[in-house]
Amino acid sequence: MIPNVATQMYWYGFAFVLGAVIGSFLNVCIARIPEKKSVISPASHCPQCSMPIRWYQNVPIFSYLWLRGRCAGCGLPIPIRYLLVEVITGILFAYVFVVFGIQWATLLCWILVALLIAITFIDLDHQIIPDLLSISGIGIGLTGSILLPWIPWTDSLLGILLGGGLLYLVALGYEVLAKREGMGGGDIKLLAMLGAFLGWQAIFPVVLISSLLGSLIGIPWMFFKKQDSTFAIPFGPFLAISALIYLFWGGMILRWYLGLF
Repeated sequence: MIPNVATQMYWYGFAFVLGAVIGSFLNVCIARIPEKKSVISPASHCPQCSMPIRWYQNVPIFSYLWLRGRCAGCGLPIPIRYLLVEVITGILFAYVFVVFGIQWATLLCWILVALLIAITFIDLDHQIIPDLLSISGIGIGLTGSILLPWIPWTDSLLGILLGGGLLYLVALGYEVLAKREGMGGGDIKLLAMLGAFLGWQAIFPVVLISSLLGSLIGIPWMFFKKQDSTFAIPFGPFLAISALIYLFWGGMILRWYLGLF
Protein backbone atom coordinates (compact mmCIF):
# COMPACT_ATOMS: atom_id res chain seq x y z
CA MET A 1 0.00 0.00 0.00
CA ILE A 2 1.51 3.35 -1.08
CA PRO A 3 0.83 5.88 1.73
CA ASN A 4 0.58 9.29 0.05
CA VAL A 5 0.60 11.16 -3.24
CA ALA A 6 4.24 12.27 -3.02
CA THR A 7 5.40 8.71 -2.44
CA GLN A 8 3.17 7.48 -5.24
CA MET A 9 4.68 9.95 -7.70
CA TYR A 10 8.18 8.93 -6.64
CA TRP A 11 7.50 5.25 -7.29
CA TYR A 12 5.70 5.93 -10.56
CA GLY A 13 8.65 8.05 -11.68
CA PHE A 14 11.06 5.33 -10.60
CA ALA A 15 9.08 2.73 -12.58
CA PHE A 16 9.09 4.96 -15.68
CA VAL A 17 12.86 5.57 -15.50
CA LEU A 18 13.51 1.86 -14.90
CA GLY A 19 11.34 1.04 -17.91
CA ALA A 20 13.16 3.55 -20.10
CA VAL A 21 16.52 2.02 -19.10
CA ILE A 22 15.19 -1.48 -19.84
CA GLY A 23 13.85 -0.11 -23.13
CA SER A 24 17.34 1.03 -24.06
CA PHE A 25 18.56 -2.53 -23.54
CA LEU A 26 15.58 -3.89 -25.48
CA ASN A 27 16.69 -1.79 -28.45
CA VAL A 28 19.96 -3.72 -28.41
CA CYS A 29 18.05 -7.01 -28.23
CA ILE A 30 15.74 -6.01 -31.09
CA ALA A 31 18.70 -5.11 -33.30
CA ARG A 32 20.98 -8.04 -32.45
CA ILE A 33 18.93 -11.11 -31.54
CA PRO A 34 17.52 -11.66 -35.08
CA GLU A 35 21.10 -11.55 -36.38
CA LYS A 36 22.21 -14.01 -33.67
CA LYS A 37 24.65 -11.48 -32.20
CA SER A 38 25.57 -11.05 -28.56
CA VAL A 39 23.51 -8.45 -26.70
CA ILE A 40 26.42 -7.82 -24.33
CA SER A 41 29.46 -7.43 -26.56
CA PRO A 42 30.53 -5.28 -28.34
CA ALA A 43 29.34 -2.15 -26.56
CA SER A 44 26.66 0.05 -28.11
CA HIS A 45 27.77 1.71 -31.33
CA CYS A 46 26.31 3.42 -34.37
CA PRO A 47 25.25 0.79 -36.93
CA GLN A 48 26.20 3.13 -39.79
CA CYS A 49 29.66 4.40 -38.80
CA SER A 50 30.46 1.95 -35.93
CA MET A 51 31.41 4.85 -33.64
CA PRO A 52 31.10 3.77 -29.96
CA ILE A 53 28.27 5.48 -28.13
CA ARG A 54 29.53 7.24 -24.99
CA TRP A 55 27.56 6.95 -21.78
CA TYR A 56 26.20 10.51 -21.99
CA GLN A 57 25.02 9.79 -25.54
CA ASN A 58 23.17 6.70 -24.32
CA VAL A 59 20.88 8.17 -21.67
CA PRO A 60 17.39 6.82 -22.43
CA ILE A 61 15.03 9.30 -24.14
CA PHE A 62 17.11 12.35 -23.20
CA SER A 63 20.08 11.52 -25.45
CA TYR A 64 17.87 10.94 -28.50
CA LEU A 65 16.24 14.35 -28.01
CA TRP A 66 19.57 16.05 -27.23
CA LEU A 67 21.18 14.59 -30.36
CA ARG A 68 18.03 15.48 -32.34
CA GLY A 69 17.73 11.92 -33.52
CA ARG A 70 21.13 11.84 -35.23
CA CYS A 71 24.43 10.04 -34.63
CA ALA A 72 27.04 12.28 -33.00
CA GLY A 73 29.70 10.83 -35.29
CA CYS A 74 28.33 10.51 -38.82
CA GLY A 75 25.23 12.65 -38.40
CA LEU A 76 22.95 10.06 -39.99
CA PRO A 77 19.41 9.72 -38.56
CA ILE A 78 18.81 7.34 -35.67
CA PRO A 79 15.56 5.39 -36.28
CA ILE A 80 12.65 6.83 -34.28
CA ARG A 81 11.98 3.29 -33.09
CA TYR A 82 14.77 3.65 -30.53
CA LEU A 83 12.95 6.52 -28.85
CA LEU A 84 9.56 4.83 -29.13
CA VAL A 85 10.77 1.63 -27.46
CA GLU A 86 12.21 3.56 -24.51
CA VAL A 87 9.09 5.71 -24.08
CA ILE A 88 6.65 2.80 -24.47
CA THR A 89 8.59 0.62 -22.04
CA GLY A 90 8.74 3.45 -19.51
CA ILE A 91 5.00 4.12 -19.75
CA LEU A 92 4.07 0.43 -19.49
CA PHE A 93 6.40 -0.16 -16.53
CA ALA A 94 4.82 2.81 -14.75
CA TYR A 95 1.31 1.58 -15.53
CA VAL A 96 2.13 -1.91 -14.27
CA PHE A 97 3.12 -0.24 -11.01
CA VAL A 98 -0.12 1.76 -10.96
CA VAL A 99 -2.16 -1.44 -11.36
CA PHE A 100 -0.19 -3.86 -9.18
CA GLY A 101 1.72 -1.65 -6.73
CA ILE A 102 4.56 -2.94 -4.58
CA GLN A 103 4.54 -6.74 -4.80
CA TRP A 104 6.69 -9.48 -6.29
CA ALA A 105 4.17 -10.05 -9.07
CA THR A 106 5.02 -6.57 -10.40
CA LEU A 107 8.51 -7.83 -11.23
CA LEU A 108 7.01 -10.73 -13.17
CA CYS A 109 4.71 -8.35 -15.07
CA TRP A 110 7.66 -6.12 -15.94
CA ILE A 111 9.47 -9.14 -17.41
CA LEU A 112 6.38 -10.00 -19.46
CA VAL A 113 6.11 -6.42 -20.74
CA ALA A 114 9.79 -6.37 -21.74
CA LEU A 115 9.49 -9.68 -23.59
CA LEU A 116 6.36 -8.53 -25.44
CA ILE A 117 7.95 -5.27 -26.55
CA ALA A 118 11.06 -7.01 -27.88
CA ILE A 119 8.96 -9.68 -29.62
CA THR A 120 6.63 -7.09 -31.16
CA PHE A 121 9.34 -5.01 -32.78
CA ILE A 122 11.37 -8.01 -33.93
CA ASP A 123 8.25 -9.53 -35.51
CA LEU A 124 7.43 -6.23 -37.22
CA ASP A 125 10.98 -5.94 -38.61
CA HIS A 126 11.72 -9.56 -39.50
CA GLN A 127 8.42 -11.49 -39.22
CA ILE A 128 10.02 -13.90 -36.76
CA ILE A 129 9.62 -14.51 -33.04
CA PRO A 130 12.95 -15.78 -31.67
CA ASP A 131 12.84 -18.95 -29.59
CA LEU A 132 15.34 -17.29 -27.26
CA LEU A 133 12.55 -14.95 -26.11
CA SER A 134 9.43 -17.11 -26.31
CA ILE A 135 10.85 -20.34 -24.87
CA SER A 136 12.74 -18.43 -22.17
CA GLY A 137 9.47 -16.64 -21.42
CA ILE A 138 7.65 -19.96 -21.00
CA GLY A 139 10.22 -21.02 -18.41
CA ILE A 140 10.12 -17.68 -16.58
CA GLY A 141 6.32 -17.60 -16.52
CA LEU A 142 6.00 -21.14 -15.17
CA THR A 143 8.77 -20.61 -12.59
CA GLY A 144 7.18 -17.33 -11.52
CA SER A 145 3.85 -19.06 -10.92
CA ILE A 146 5.62 -21.58 -8.67
CA LEU A 147 7.69 -19.08 -6.67
CA LEU A 148 5.42 -16.02 -6.49
CA PRO A 149 1.83 -15.46 -5.28
CA TRP A 150 0.69 -14.67 -8.80
CA ILE A 151 -1.34 -17.49 -10.35
CA PRO A 152 -1.46 -21.22 -9.43
CA TRP A 153 1.27 -23.17 -11.18
CA THR A 154 -1.39 -25.56 -12.49
CA ASP A 155 -3.08 -22.64 -14.29
CA SER A 156 0.28 -21.68 -15.78
CA LEU A 157 1.01 -25.22 -16.95
CA LEU A 158 -2.47 -25.57 -18.45
CA GLY A 159 -1.97 -22.18 -20.11
CA ILE A 160 1.19 -23.44 -21.80
CA LEU A 161 -0.53 -26.58 -23.06
CA LEU A 162 -3.74 -24.85 -24.11
CA GLY A 163 -1.99 -21.83 -25.65
CA GLY A 164 0.46 -23.83 -27.69
CA GLY A 165 -2.05 -26.55 -28.54
CA LEU A 166 -4.85 -24.21 -29.60
CA LEU A 167 -2.81 -22.21 -32.08
CA TYR A 168 -1.17 -25.39 -33.35
CA LEU A 169 -4.60 -26.82 -34.19
CA VAL A 170 -5.66 -23.54 -35.82
CA ALA A 171 -2.45 -23.43 -37.86
CA LEU A 172 -2.81 -27.09 -38.84
CA GLY A 173 -6.45 -26.61 -39.87
CA TYR A 174 -5.61 -23.54 -41.95
CA GLU A 175 -2.77 -25.35 -43.65
CA VAL A 176 -5.06 -28.27 -44.53
CA LEU A 177 -7.83 -26.04 -45.90
CA ALA A 178 -5.71 -23.38 -47.64
CA LYS A 179 -2.87 -25.69 -48.71
CA ARG A 180 -0.31 -23.22 -47.38
CA GLU A 181 1.18 -22.17 -44.06
CA GLY A 182 -0.76 -19.36 -42.43
CA MET A 183 0.77 -19.14 -38.96
CA GLY A 184 4.35 -19.70 -37.93
CA GLY A 185 5.64 -21.72 -35.01
CA GLY A 186 6.74 -18.49 -33.34
CA ASP A 187 3.13 -17.42 -32.79
CA ILE A 188 2.33 -20.81 -31.26
CA LYS A 189 5.23 -20.54 -28.80
CA LEU A 190 4.26 -16.94 -28.03
CA LEU A 191 0.71 -17.94 -27.05
CA ALA A 192 2.17 -20.74 -24.92
CA MET A 193 4.35 -18.11 -23.23
CA LEU A 194 1.30 -15.94 -22.57
CA GLY A 195 -0.43 -18.95 -21.04
CA ALA A 196 2.59 -19.47 -18.77
CA PHE A 197 2.42 -15.90 -17.48
CA LEU A 198 -1.34 -15.30 -17.44
CA GLY A 199 -2.86 -18.77 -17.01
CA TRP A 200 -5.17 -20.82 -19.15
CA GLN A 201 -8.08 -18.44 -18.51
CA ALA A 202 -6.34 -15.80 -20.63
CA ILE A 203 -6.00 -17.90 -23.78
CA PHE A 204 -9.45 -17.51 -25.31
CA PRO A 205 -9.80 -13.76 -24.54
CA VAL A 206 -6.31 -13.10 -25.93
CA VAL A 207 -7.00 -15.09 -29.12
CA LEU A 208 -10.37 -13.34 -29.57
CA ILE A 209 -9.00 -9.83 -29.01
CA SER A 210 -5.94 -10.42 -31.21
CA SER A 211 -8.13 -11.81 -34.00
CA LEU A 212 -10.38 -8.74 -33.83
CA LEU A 213 -7.39 -6.41 -33.85
CA GLY A 214 -5.83 -8.34 -36.72
CA SER A 215 -9.00 -7.97 -38.77
CA LEU A 216 -9.54 -4.29 -37.95
CA ILE A 217 -5.94 -3.36 -38.75
CA GLY A 218 -4.76 -6.09 -41.10
CA ILE A 219 -7.56 -5.99 -43.67
CA PRO A 220 -7.38 -2.19 -44.27
CA TRP A 221 -3.58 -2.46 -44.37
CA MET A 222 -3.84 -5.23 -46.96
CA PHE A 223 -6.04 -3.04 -49.18
CA PHE A 224 -3.74 -0.05 -48.62
CA LYS A 225 -0.80 -2.13 -49.83
CA LYS A 226 -2.96 -3.45 -52.70
CA GLN A 227 -2.31 -7.05 -51.69
CA ASP A 228 -4.51 -10.14 -51.67
CA SER A 229 -5.23 -12.60 -48.87
CA THR A 230 -1.77 -14.16 -49.24
CA PHE A 231 -0.16 -10.95 -47.91
CA ALA A 232 1.77 -11.84 -44.73
CA ILE A 233 1.00 -9.70 -41.69
CA PRO A 234 2.85 -10.42 -38.42
CA PHE A 235 0.41 -11.77 -35.83
CA GLY A 236 2.80 -11.50 -32.89
CA PRO A 237 2.15 -7.78 -32.26
CA PHE A 238 -1.60 -8.40 -32.06
CA LEU A 239 -1.06 -11.20 -29.55
CA ALA A 240 1.24 -8.93 -27.54
CA ILE A 241 -1.25 -6.04 -27.45
CA SER A 242 -4.07 -8.41 -26.52
CA ALA A 243 -1.96 -9.88 -23.70
CA LEU A 244 -1.38 -6.38 -22.29
CA ILE A 245 -5.10 -5.63 -22.49
CA TYR A 246 -5.80 -8.83 -20.58
CA LEU A 247 -3.02 -8.14 -18.06
CA PHE A 248 -4.46 -4.73 -17.17
CA TRP A 249 -8.19 -5.28 -17.66
CA GLY A 250 -8.60 -9.06 -17.82
CA GLY A 251 -10.75 -9.29 -14.71
CA MET A 252 -13.13 -6.66 -16.05
CA ILE A 253 -13.30 -8.39 -19.45
CA LEU A 254 -14.03 -11.80 -17.90
CA ARG A 255 -16.76 -10.36 -15.64
CA TRP A 256 -18.37 -8.64 -18.63
CA TYR A 257 -18.18 -11.81 -20.74
CA LEU A 258 -19.61 -14.05 -18.03
CA GLY A 259 -22.34 -11.47 -17.42
CA LEU A 260 -23.59 -12.07 -20.97
CA PHE A 261 -24.75 -15.50 -19.84
